[in-house]
Amino acid sequence: MRTLLLPCLLLLAACKEEVAEIPEPTPMTETALSYFCQMNVAEHGGPKGQIHLEGYPGPIFFAQVRDMVAYLKSPERDADILAVYVSDMGAATSWDSPGAENWIAADSAHYVVGAGVAGGMGAPEIVPFGQSAAAQSFMEQYGGALMPLDTIPDDAAIGAVDLDQQLEQPS
Repeated sequence: MRTLLLPCLLLLAACKEEVAEIPEPTPMTETALSYFCQMNVAEHGGPKGQIHLEGYPGPIFFAQVRDMVAYLKSPERDADILAVYVSDMGAATSWDSPGAENWIAADSAHYVVGAGVAGGMGAPEIVPFGQSAAAQSFMEQYGGALMPLDTIPDDAAIGAVDLDQQLEQPS
């Protein structure tokens, strides 16, 4: 019986699939660079995003949530996505200081889309909130529509930017 048990245990151990651990959000530092433009993320106002990829030692950061959503919608990625986090703008000190550690899971955030506000890189921003009440309050002041991440339309993130469009800088 013992002779059969050991090979069975070894076989089960070999069949065990490795499950990647979901990484925790990484605090934003002064050295974090935006994935697309390689500019310092902390030097730009508005909400930020970070994506953790399998096989990468740290997250890739985005100076705008709009850019992060564009990356998520893109079929071309460097690796499998393990976790996605966004700034909770309801917990931010201000638009110019979105916070270094107030990250929330992107799939649980409430997004205000089409509010006509400029993100860190000057393009129209998609604004995430941890609480729907904070998102509603933001919409009362700046407009837009409330939606979950998986329903944000492609043109809100990937569409062309009208450089003549007047966008607000929230306070």
